[in-house]
Amino acid sequence: MAWNEPGNGKKDPKDPKDPWSGRDQDKSPPDLDEVIRSMQEKIGGIFGGGAGGSSGGSTGGSTKGVGVIIAVLLFLWCLTGIYKVDAGWRGVITRFGAYTETTMPGLHWHLPTPIEAVTKVNVEEQRFLEVGYRSGGRQQALGSVPREALMLTEDESIVDVRLAIQYQVKSAEDFLFNVLEPTATLKQVTESAERGVVGQSKINFVLTEGRTQIVGEIQSQIQKLMDNYGAGIQVTSVNLQDAQPPEEVQASFEDAIKAREDKQRYIREAQAYSNDIIPKARGAAARRILDAEGYMVKVVSEAEGESARFDALLVEYKRAPEVTRKRLYLSAMEEVLRGTETVIVDVKGGNNLLYLPLDKLGSRGRSDSHTTEKSKVRSNEDDFDPTRSQSTSNRGSSRGRDGRSRK
Repeated sequence: MAWNEPGNGKKDPKDPKDPWSGRDQDKSPPDLDEVIRSMQEKIGGIFGGGAGGSSGGSTGGSTKGVGVIIAVLLFLWCLTGIYKVDAGWRGVITRFGAYTETTMPGLHWHLPTPIEAVTKVNVEEQRFLEVGYRSGGRQQALGSVPREALMLTEDESIVDVRLAIQYQVKSAEDFLFNVLEPTATLKQVTESAERGVVGQSKINFVLTEGRTQIVGEIQSQIQKLMDNYGAGIQVTSVNLQDAQPPEEVQASFEDAIKAREDKQRYIREAQAYSNDIIPKARGAAARRILDAEGYMVKVVSEAEGESARFDALLVEYKRAPEVTRKRLYLSAMEEVLRGTETVIVDVKGGNNLLYLPLDKLGSRGRSDSHTTEKSKVRSNEDDFDPTRSQSTSNRGSSRGRDGRSRK
């Protein structure tokens, strides 16, 4: 007997153990009221209601469950109001679109959307603005924008000026609410300021020594206008990337610049030459003046010394004329014969004088030594050349015979 067959051998369609019971019976769809009622009972059972309670009890349990759900949803909604402001940022709170407050870095809470909203602004970021050019990257060249870069100077010349503006947010609420487009406003203000400053300067001043002054004036005017607008922007630096004439006249202008540089170079060279020559001339003049003064002092001192010596000699001459006269004679002769090589020996007790020609003896000794050196050189040459040595010896013997014939 099969497991799903009853003891009497017949199938009981109401048997709960029979999985095939009710297959042959038509099943109608469930009633909607019953489904809703069953769901309410389940929810009530979850939040404290009973499935078998009275109708009043089930209604109270369902109301309590709905309140709990609303409370949970309200709590989750409040959690969405928690936000964090990073360092260097500011949080601007708006309530229904109107500004409320600005929060500092840290963890904060505000009434969730749609009551309040928070906008975070970086107030320490360095922002950049290019006026008169566009740079596609560090490796690309600067591309000029003629509509922004070309402007007139005071002397009615056209110049191409390119500026790089560096700025940061000074006030987050002013930056968000006072001006519709702060970056576009800053760009327009920069163009207006630079055209005003450049229009009051000559082109040579703009291109050469006036760059620093022009940049300072432009930055001052930009900051003043942005403060008047209340844009909340602080201009930190203005850099003059380039200032040059238009491309159409670039070659002619470069020639003019070269001529001006050559002029300045010649002037500097002339000044350097002047600075080199004038001190030397002044030094030479001062040296000659000092030499003349020294020579004057020397001559005067020698004259005074000779005069004093003559006066002293005169006194001695008056005392002993013969002795003084003889001493003067001997001094004069010593002075005269000091540079000669002649020696005169006076033999005591005789009338003969011995004359020794030392000058000739000295010259003869020098000529003998010179001849000896020449003979040594010739003998050295004969050692290397036998033919020459033989001819030299023949000439020597002939000279010897000539000498003997002369004798």
